[in-house]
Amino acid sequence: MATVRAVHRQPALWRQCHRTAGIGVCHLHTSSSHASSKEHYKVLVLGGGSGGITMSARMKRKLGAENVAIVEPSEMHYYQPIWTLVGAGAKNVASSGRPTASVVPSGVKWVRSRVQEINPDTNTVRTGNGMEISYQYLIVALGLQLHYEKIKGLPEIEDWVKFKIGSNYSVQTVEKTWSALQNFKEGNALFTFPNTPVKCAGAPQKIMYLTDAYLRKTGKRATANVVYNTSLPVLFGVKKYADALWEIVKSRDIQVNLRQNLVEVRADKQEAVFENLDNPGETKVFEYEMLHVTPPMGPNPVVKGSLLADEAGWLDVNKETLQSNKYPNVFGIGDCTNLPTSKTGAAVAAQSSILDRTISKVLKNEKPDRKYDGYTSCPLVTSYNTVILAEFDYNGQPLETFPIDQSKERWTMYHMKADVMPHLYWHGLLKGFWGGPGPYRKIMHLGMK
Repeated sequence: MATVRAVHRQPALWRQCHRTAGIGVCHLHTSSSHASSKEHYKVLVLGGGSGGITMSARMKRKLGAENVAIVEPSEMHYYQPIWTLVGAGAKNVASSGRPTASVVPSGVKWVRSRVQEINPDTNTVRTGNGMEISYQYLIVALGLQLHYEKIKGLPEIEDWVKFKIGSNYSVQTVEKTWSALQNFKEGNALFTFPNTPVKCAGAPQKIMYLTDAYLRKTGKRATANVVYNTSLPVLFGVKKYADALWEIVKSRDIQVNLRQNLVEVRADKQEAVFENLDNPGETKVFEYEMLHVTPPMGPNPVVKGSLLADEAGWLDVNKETLQSNKYPNVFGIGDCTNLPTSKTGAAVAAQSSILDRTISKVLKNEKPDRKYDGYTSCPLVTSYNTVILAEFDYNGQPLETFPIDQSKERWTMYHMKADVMPHLYWHGLLKGFWGGPGPYRKIMHLGMK
């Protein structure tokens, strides 16, 4: 998953700011938070999530810090993949965040504001604080939008603990998942997957497996039903891993209902209403003792409202080079794009390496020569000490790093997910040094893959 966008781009109902953690941080980069005259940068990066920070670091090395600026309003930057473990009580939420000031590359201009408007015809961006910034090259990394408000009846977040609701998809709600899990007595533990594109498509079921494990550990599983209602027609999009997950689901007595989309929550009755997508209009009511909500998601509204978007509102880029299909000096990375692959942090890492090369070639008026193959990864957490490491490409074909069968549950992969990957994120990806496991895959497979 890419870094949290919902914190500052949701309607007021869902808005919550995180500023106190930035106190006392040494600001090694320049910053701006007030309206000023028009500024110009050779490279302007929109968004301070994983894609934006890593590309800022790469562009700084390529062009010099004084030629790069990044626009991002949030004072905190979050490593979202760890929220799966936070929701299950295996990690604490504080470990997932660091001040944005500490991850913006030193010397790079940080514009502390939201993006208001992108005008690619004039090579300008207008920010929420009144600045107009012009650019020679633009990198869009604005992430996607969470839409909790589209679920009818879903209560205000501050009431979620009372109604036994949680969600691992935002910093405001992830600890409420752990609260609901701890307070579970008996009945249905219910997990949802929306009828929209999502980031980290494995996350909705990872917390389901962890809940099953927790209830077994605490002696509550005999009086619990673990239920996964997904809008998808499959358990997972890649057959090799889906087959392995079906075996786990059957062996652990987990109920999976396909093509079921959450449309309403009746919190006072602890009921959730699902629509049968194969028979629109037909609904079914499920009682719950715990409800984990994966919100509907959609394109960033600024991207959607710009000339850079495709018909669905996603940033329209070439799937191999990540260059805009409409404006050759504009590029995209991560969740905001229409790249037909799973939206994950691992995908951002692989994309960053390709985009770095693409921009290098464009700067020299040469044709991009490296192609993104759609590589993405999903460490499917199946218990408190096992993971199935799914890695695949645009075609849904496994693209595995290790010379072993990665569809098997392994404690080594759990260790990598829980302990190695966060270190690689903060000290590798965000510094612009980690571009995915591609080179290592060739070594591991003796050059055969």
